[in-house]
Amino acid sequence: MSPGSQALAGQAGDVRISEVVEGYLAHVADVRRLSPATVRAYGADLADLVAALGDRPIADVDVDDLREWQWQATKAGRAKSTAARRLSTVRGMFAWASEQGLVTHDPSQRMSSPKRGRTLPSVATADALDEVLVDAAAAAEGGDAIALRDHALLELLYGSGARVSEICGLDLDDVDHERRTVRLRGKGDKERVVPFGLPAERALQSYLVRARPVLLARRGARASDDGSRSASALAVGDERAVFFGAKGARLGPRAVHALVSRTVAPRVGAEVLGPHALRHSAATHLLDGGADLRAVQEILGHASLGTTQIYTHVSAERLREAYRLAHPRA
Repeated sequence: MSPGSQALAGQAGDVRISEVVEGYLAHVADVRRLSPATVRAYGADLADLVAALGDRPIADVDVDDLREWQWQATKAGRAKSTAARRLSTVRGMFAWASEQGLVTHDPSQRMSSPKRGRTLPSVATADALDEVLVDAAAAAEGGDAIALRDHALLELLYGSGARVSEICGLDLDDVDHERRTVRLRGKGDKERVVPFGLPAERALQSYLVRARPVLLARRGARASDDGSRSASALAVGDERAVFFGAKGARLGPRAVHALVSRTVAPRVGAEVLGPHALRHSAATHLLDGGADLRAVQEILGHASLGTTQIYTHVSAERLREAYRLAHPRA
């Protein structure tokens, strides 16, 4: 039994849902060492559970309560993938609570998992991305620090197939310019080293020489203006970051999402498009170019080959569409 659950176990049936949620989130963060993003997702699902059921003793929760919770999400238009994730989260919590002696029964085991439809990811064509990157390079020629950074970001996201969290988490010593590889920290704190191309290297070098010092100087100016307390907060771990925001703090995923949505989305006819579209596009273009599926799996950092195989479906869909448009007997 973990130290955090010992006091709860002594309360037997009086342990409230919120207390179990708190203990479970501490467990997945500190013991299982899941990524902060995963812990936040679990926390959001379980906070919704507490809001829906009320903070009552967890021993009072039955399968009908959980089914009603899921039904409310379905009525609100949540996707099947969201329902599956919510069920997985609550099952994990009850399994942990059972191991810790906090509950004597697990109502989540009586719930059936929703069948998840497999949707194909959004993918930009190579020509569309080439136009985006040419425009980004042209904007960077003026020497503006943000334009230089954005060009390097887009090139590296597409060139490496990295997740946005992995790019935002990059430090200077994660990049090997000689070998043109980058060390990424993915889900579950797993590390992998992936290659990137010459265009990304050129854009990155230009950013590091011409723009990063400018943004880093803004960080120092902000610390001076805000006083010693802010200065110490700004100095924790971020001074080695590769990418900085406009005010000199480590760049966050939201800013990258806005960049991709602003630059790539119009090229593919979408109103909103996130950084993951560049990852999807990189994987699809690798397979279109003849890359081995397992090599693409390694580059993307997928634990299962089945996850990578969705991109073979994307390529097949594109092949069928090309056939339909071009063949006289289609």
